[in-house]
Amino acid sequence: MAGGGAAPPPKQEELQPHQVKDQLHSVSYCITSPPPWPEAVILGFQHYIVMLGTSVIIPSALVPQMGGGNEEKARVIQTLLFVAGINTLCQSFFGTRLPAVMGGSYTIVAPTISIIMAGRYSNEADPHEKFLRTMRGTQGALIIASTIQIILGFSGLWRNVVKLLSPLSAVPLVSLAGFGLYELGFPGVAKCVEIGLPEIILMLIFSQYLPHAVHAAKPVFDRFSVIFTIAIVWLYAYILTVSGAYKNARTKTQVHCRVDRSGLIGGAPWIRVPYPFQWGAPTFDAGESFAMMVAAFVALVESSGTFIAVSRYASATMIPPSVLGRGIGWQGIGTLLGAFFGTANGTAVSVENAGLLALTHVGSRRVVQISAGFMIFFSILGKFGAIFASIPLPIFAALYCIFFAYIGACGLSFLQFCNLNSFRTKFIMGFSLFMGLSVPQYFNEYTSVAGYGPVHTGARWFNDMINVPFSSKPFVAVLVAFFLDNTIQVRDSGVRRDRGYHWWDKFRSFKTDSRSEEFYSLPFNLNKFFPSV
Repeated sequence: MAGGGAAPPPKQEELQPHQVKDQLHSVSYCITSPPPWPEAVILGFQHYIVMLGTSVIIPSALVPQMGGGNEEKARVIQTLLFVAGINTLCQSFFGTRLPAVMGGSYTIVAPTISIIMAGRYSNEADPHEKFLRTMRGTQGALIIASTIQIILGFSGLWRNVVKLLSPLSAVPLVSLAGFGLYELGFPGVAKCVEIGLPEIILMLIFSQYLPHAVHAAKPVFDRFSVIFTIAIVWLYAYILTVSGAYKNARTKTQVHCRVDRSGLIGGAPWIRVPYPFQWGAPTFDAGESFAMMVAAFVALVESSGTFIAVSRYASATMIPPSVLGRGIGWQGIGTLLGAFFGTANGTAVSVENAGLLALTHVGSRRVVQISAGFMIFFSILGKFGAIFASIPLPIFAALYCIFFAYIGACGLSFLQFCNLNSFRTKFIMGFSLFMGLSVPQYFNEYTSVAGYGPVHTGARWFNDMINVPFSSKPFVAVLVAFFLDNTIQVRDSGVRRDRGYHWWDKFRSFKTDSRSEEFYSLPFNLNKFFPSV
């Protein structure tokens, strides 16, 4: 045809929107299909390395304030790892059965610091004795706090709450479970930018560019990118340390950049099995227990969001409310175990390990069970575990930039089930995400300036009961979204479709979709005795 005629009309299929999928199909190994053993072991080790970050950061922040030295810090990290291994195995066998790593919880840190600051410990002159007394105080509070997770999970109360969750109200919960942790990302990298930044850049090259540039028979670079990049950057950090690059640097810089400043290898014993009540008998305080219960409830809400993300990245269907309730009950048992052993921390689903599922495209349950084996193994062989635990923390912060982003993106992906042209959807999604970022920003900003939260009475425990929930981004966001989504125009039949509620109808009961049986049924025929509804 001569001249500048009009372009041919586009084919019909080009105009079709992307199909809505209730399962991710681009995953290489889903929950029930394990990779070959050698690959599974390496992937399990990779999960172990990734969860080390949180397991080191939390005790490193708490133990010095409690009066403990490097030896106590190494023992607490070992105990945290040991308990995390047991909890991960319990969760993957009897809980949700998802490939979720159960690690430490950042939400529990604030009420723990309140216990450390309590007046009754301040007059203790001997630091070791102060450490033991504060540890017993946290154990008592956590033992009481675990009951809220156990009761809500196993009684079916949490199941009834989750049944009212639509894809629309899940968006702010899951997306801020990832994006809401932005303070642990680049600010952590910047503490030693010459180590953190190369780790981010190498992760991008290995996971996103190399697989398409080098056509290997099997995916190697992206699947094992964490191990490759950590090995390279850790060696580079070691060379910088040995060559004396930080000889005259400030103490803070040395702590973040040097590979020999964590004090863990010297403080860790060769072989030691953590055991319950190793610090002595727990002590109980009513106010602190109430504050810790509120924090445990917030951790439960955040973990629910991460569980939903894990089910997505493991190529499973939406997690049925009864199975999620079961998982929360086992999370409570995990918190109780942690309290018995004395980790000074609760239990939550590891967001970074959920992001690793997305990066590797491997959502296999067996891989995570193998990683739990590594946690237990290296927590008993203290010196070997301490070698890996002394990886500089900016390297972990670099990994978090990628993993937390994946979880945030997973939350946004649930918008495919909603009508994005509805003003109701736009308002609920926008307002809840905005408030989920804005309210905690006020609480955290106030705390960093004044040294205490906006609610400041004579009772620290009461302050925590208000300040802790409103400092959690996913908690505030889902509180707003859940309330609005279940109260605005709910009787309108079109609204049900707009919020995507009908897409999850078949997963609200365990029996209405045959795939639930495949992904979530209990092992050893236990479903006969503990039926899921």
